[in-house]
Amino acid sequence: MIKNFTICLLLVLSSCPVIFGQSPWYHHTTIYQIYPRSFYDSNGDGIGDIPGIIQKLDYIKSLGYETIWCSPFFASPQKDFGYDVSDYRQIAPEYGTLADAERLIAEVHQRDMKILFDMVMNHTSDEHPWFAEDRHRKPEERGARRDYYVWTDQPNNWKSMVSGNAWRYDTIRQQYYYAAFLPFQPDLNYRNAKVKEAMLDHVRFWLRKGVDGFRLDIFNSIYEDDSLRNNPTSGNIESHMQRPVYTANRPESLQFAEELRAVCDSFGERMLLGEIIGDRSVSRKYCGDKINNRLTLAFDFEMLRFQFSAKYFAKLVSNLENDFPEPFMPAYVFSNHDRRRSMKRLNNDESKAKLLHLMQLTLRGVPCMYYGEDVGMTDAKLPYKTALDPIPHYVKLPRGIVNMVDETLNRDELRTPMQWSADKNAGFSTAEKTWLPVNSDYKNVNVANASASDSSLLLLIKQTLALRNKTKALSHGALKLISAEQLPAHVLAYKRTWGNEKVVVVLNFGKREVEMSVPGTFSKVEVSNSKGNKLSGEKLTLAGWGGVVLAR
Repeated sequence: MIKNFTICLLLVLSSCPVIFGQSPWYHHTTIYQIYPRSFYDSNGDGIGDIPGIIQKLDYIKSLGYETIWCSPFFASPQKDFGYDVSDYRQIAPEYGTLADAERLIAEVHQRDMKILFDMVMNHTSDEHPWFAEDRHRKPEERGARRDYYVWTDQPNNWKSMVSGNAWRYDTIRQQYYYAAFLPFQPDLNYRNAKVKEAMLDHVRFWLRKGVDGFRLDIFNSIYEDDSLRNNPTSGNIESHMQRPVYTANRPESLQFAEELRAVCDSFGERMLLGEIIGDRSVSRKYCGDKINNRLTLAFDFEMLRFQFSAKYFAKLVSNLENDFPEPFMPAYVFSNHDRRRSMKRLNNDESKAKLLHLMQLTLRGVPCMYYGEDVGMTDAKLPYKTALDPIPHYVKLPRGIVNMVDETLNRDELRTPMQWSADKNAGFSTAEKTWLPVNSDYKNVNVANASASDSSLLLLIKQTLALRNKTKALSHGALKLISAEQLPAHVLAYKRTWGNEKVVVVLNFGKREVEMSVPGTFSKVEVSNSKGNKLSGEKLTLAGWGGVVLAR
């Protein structure tokens, strides 16, 4: 009896990886997002490419990041720069070849890193062969179980995320097709079993080549209501005055998340990082109910419009800890390829950026940094009329109105080339003209300058990631917020613990210096973001926007 009980107990404990320090890698990794077109141009044509990414892998490794996520470089007409896929198993020629993609995977793994590809499963390009096939189907060959896309004779009230009416008339088929995002990106019909299986086969194709997982574009829009019922109206301008109850977060999408997870799990531990539009309760559902059996992680987009205050971040962290307890893990992201850069939101203040990223890299969660955040790149200001980004050509709003909500319609502004040096084209390319202009501040804001400084944001990120990568309390440990009542105004602090290993992070979101007692018996400064921070016995002085990581 005792022997059987012991065996059962060991089996139960061994199935709980957190106890044995074997939590899945994707719950304690760090992610660096690359926009391939803007990262590094290896052949001088003005466009970043896959060989260019390979040439810069050692740089990402030197920062301390463990995983890279590449925005799409699959075959595409590039109307939405890769998010309009025409062939999931080929590479757009401006980025390289299939052999280049295979070499990228191998080179990443040689550096003991992981790689995520961006998988756009909701829609394809209207130049995908499937769309041509659907357009020419005879009436008797049509139907939800036959068509690759969603068609109707009578459009309902569904709205696109960006361009008004989501239904587009096709003159060849003489029906309307549904496009949840842009008109040239028709939504796939997952009620057709052939579509679902083909998309899962594309996933298997890349998993067999060694990809460690996928970032999933607008994943919660995979399924729509099969009866095409009208969405109810609402007062929300951002959702076009309707609640998308029949166009997003359908029960079938949650089921599909489990199917996709099962496919990935058959290849071992693979990451599925979801772009989920909706509140935090929605993104949590896509990760699972009581166990993490759907997507491994989901972005929380509330923080892309963060407020730079201790009160805001204390509430954010508390809510994420409550909504994503073990075995779930939150993801912390402040910039990406669609939204304004964090530095822009900080009014280009590097001291604030140092505090923001010191926090991001020490919280319990998976931090995701957008390329260029490491050196404080900010948004350029580029005209809407001449934008390469398609969105400004579909959404007709004056810049002044958009600025009022601290956003931009022109995503070109946050996708400008990586600023490597003060050389021509910021060291990104030898071309006479780059696909987007380099930001005008590149002579001051670049990797070379930051690498030569002993007080740069880049150096702080390296130091913080080095500490995180060697400290289980930071990479794997539990988090406990220190009550605001125990802290000076504008200060946020939390403890991270893993067994006997403990650290405390103290962050001053105020512009004035503060003095305080050390929260606990911590006597060593492991990382400091300002020369004005000082620890003397039990007294801690933090400069304005100052932050430290303390250990025993």
